[in-house]
Amino acid sequence: MIITHLSAQPVPLGVTLSVILAASTDLTARRVPNLLIAAGLAASLAAQLWLNGVQEGGLHWLAGVLTGFALLFPVYLLRGMAAGDVKLLMLVGGWLGADATLGVALFAGLIGGVWALAIVIVRGRLRTLCTNLVWLLGDMLHGSRGRGSIEHLPGGSVGTIPYAGAIAAGTIIVLYQSIR
Repeated sequence: MIITHLSAQPVPLGVTLSVILAASTDLTARRVPNLLIAAGLAASLAAQLWLNGVQEGGLHWLAGVLTGFALLFPVYLLRGMAAGDVKLLMLVGGWLGADATLGVALFAGLIGGVWALAIVIVRGRLRTLCTNLVWLLGDMLHGSRGRGSIEHLPGGSVGTIPYAGAIAAGTIIVLYQSIR
């Protein structure tokens, strides 16, 4: 995947600090604080306006924020992740723009998927995961809306991960690719 070159400071520093702080609080407290999100969104907007001017910087910021929202909000609606993860990818989008945010989401999805599967296997819940997936697919195919929530899964939830860590890792990978 080719990622466009990102601007010099303060973008890499700002986004790196944001995702590391978010990942550390998600790992320890299982939440991403709204204050961190608000501060990161404001700082990323200020940086984009300063680096690229009001019109271009504002549009770059808005496109990134909306891309982050569009990529994870449907997963949130399906109860596949928490709202803090959606807001964190929006914050990343504010710093990096739409194209790089798509790259972050792809890498985070791969990392998060492998991480979640590893946890399921270590906990011995692979059979339950397969049962739940078959049930959810059958539910979708038969149009039984509303039943496909975690509370109705035959084996219950197989667990969660602090997804901000996957977003942070995806962000670092995209940043590394941009400087190579």
